[in-house]
Amino acid sequence: MADLKLVLQAVADTGGVDSLELASKLNTDHQKVVGAVKSLQSHEDLIKVEQRQSKRWDITEEGKEVVANGSHEARVYQVVPEEGITQAQIMSSVPNAKIGFSKAMSAKWIKMDKKAEGGPKVFRSADTIEDKVQLCLLKIQNLQLEDVPQDQRAELKKRKLISEVKVTSYFISKGDKFSLTVAKADVDLTPEMISSGSWKTKTFKPYNFDALGIQPPSGHLHPLLKVRAEYRQIFLEMGFSEMPTNNFVESSFWNFDALFQPQKHPARDAHDTFFVSDPANAQIFEEDYRQRVEKVHSEGGYGSLGYKCEWKTEEAKKNLLRTHTTAVSARMLYKTAQANSLPVKLFSIDRVFRNENLDATHLAEFHQIEGVVADRGLTLGDLMGVIHAFFLKLGITKLRFKPAYNPYTEPSMEIFSYHEGLKKWVEIGNSGVFRPEMLLPMGLPPDVAVIAWGLSLERPTMIKYGINNIRDLIGPRVNLQMVHDNPMCRLEKSRTAS
Repeated sequence: MADLKLVLQAVADTGGVDSLELASKLNTDHQKVVGAVKSLQSHEDLIKVEQRQSKRWDITEEGKEVVANGSHEARVYQVVPEEGITQAQIMSSVPNAKIGFSKAMSAKWIKMDKKAEGGPKVFRSADTIEDKVQLCLLKIQNLQLEDVPQDQRAELKKRKLISEVKVTSYFISKGDKFSLTVAKADVDLTPEMISSGSWKTKTFKPYNFDALGIQPPSGHLHPLLKVRAEYRQIFLEMGFSEMPTNNFVESSFWNFDALFQPQKHPARDAHDTFFVSDPANAQIFEEDYRQRVEKVHSEGGYGSLGYKCEWKTEEAKKNLLRTHTTAVSARMLYKTAQANSLPVKLFSIDRVFRNENLDATHLAEFHQIEGVVADRGLTLGDLMGVIHAFFLKLGITKLRFKPAYNPYTEPSMEIFSYHEGLKKWVEIGNSGVFRPEMLLPMGLPPDVAVIAWGLSLERPTMIKYGINNIRDLIGPRVNLQMVHDNPMCRLEKSRTAS
C-alpha cells in the first residue's frame, strides 16, 4: 500500500489529484494508491473522493509484436525479392502471412503475376513503403493518442492490435478536517491505561449515541425497471387490466396463424425468428377454432379472399421464442369471445425475441409494451386519441403517425417520437385496428372492433434518460455505475390526460 503521508502531501501540494496521475508520479501500482485512499476514507472528513470513469487504449500482444518487427503486410513486402517469390514461400516464412498478404495486396505494395515463368509469382509493385500501422502503434505506446486518427484507431481495434479498456480512478481533494498527519483515535479504555495513567494523554473517539450504523449495501433498480413500473402504473390509472405473459415459448399458431399472418410470411423464417428445437412442437389446439383459422387462411371468409394457399397444421405447431406479446393478446381476445365479457382494456409488458442485427437502436431480445381495447364501434380516431392520452401521461408530446402495413391490422400506423439525444425522429411503436379475419374466427361479434398499439420499453427509456446506444442500456456492455447513479424515473405526467 502506498504511504498514506505521500497521498496526503500530494493533495496538500495540488489541492486535488487523480489517483492514476498520483500512481504514475509515485511510480507505483494504481491499486496500491487506491488502497491508501480507501484507508484514508475511514478517517472522517479527512479527504473527499470522487469516482471517475475513463478509457484508454492498450496494445495487445499481437500489437506489441508489430511494434517490434513491423506490420504483417510490411513483413510480407520485405521478404519479396526483386526476382519474385511464390505465395507458398511467403506463407511458410512470414508469421501471420495470410492477413499480411491480403493487406499488402490491398495497399498495392505487391502484385501477383500468374503468367510468370515457372508458375505464378509475387513481385513488389512499390519501390518504398510507409508502415503506418507500426507508426500508429508507436504513437499509442508513447501516449500520443491525439496524433492517431479515429478511423485508424478503429482499424487497429478491428485487427485486434489494440483494445479499449475502461479505467476507474478517484479524484482526491481536501476534506473539512484535512491534515497531513493521521492520528488514530483510541476506541477502548483498557485497564492498563487506567493503572498507568496513560489515558490522560490519549485521544479517544467520541461516542455517537445517535448513529444509526453503516447503511448496508443494496442493489439498485435498472432504468428499464423504473420506466416499466411507471408504464404499468399509467395503464392501471387508465383502467387497463394486466395480461398474463409468463410464456416466452409460444406456438406458431398463436404467434402467427391466429393473427392472420400467412404461413409463407418472411417473418416466419429462421432469419427473423428463433425457433425452439426441444420441444419442437406444441400440443393440438381447440379443433373448432383451428378449423376456422385454417379456412380463413386457405379459402377466405367473413368477406375476405384469404391467402389462397395450403395451410399446414404442422407449421402451426412449431414452437418459437415469441416475437411479440400480440400472441398473448390473441389468447386473451379468444378467451374474451368465449366468455362474452366485453368491453375489455388489456395491457402487457414483457420480453420478446427477434433475430435482429444489433445496432444503436436494435437488440435481439427486448421488451414490448402492448395495449388492447375491445368494444363496439371503435374507430381509428379512438386509437389515435388513446395513444395521445397514453403518451401525454409519459410526458412525451412530440408524436407522429405514419401509415404502415401489418398482416393482422388494417389500418395500421407506426408511432414516432423525437429523440433529443439523437436529434432525430425514432420509431417507438406500432398500432392498428385488428382485422376481421383475425377477430371473427375467435367468435367475437361482427360489430366489435379491437384497437391496439405496441412499443418497445427500451427506446422510450433511452429518450427519458438521454442514452444514445441501446447496448449501453441493456446487455453485457452496461456500466453498472450508470445503474447506480441514474435517478428515479420521474415522468412528467399530465393531470388532464384522460
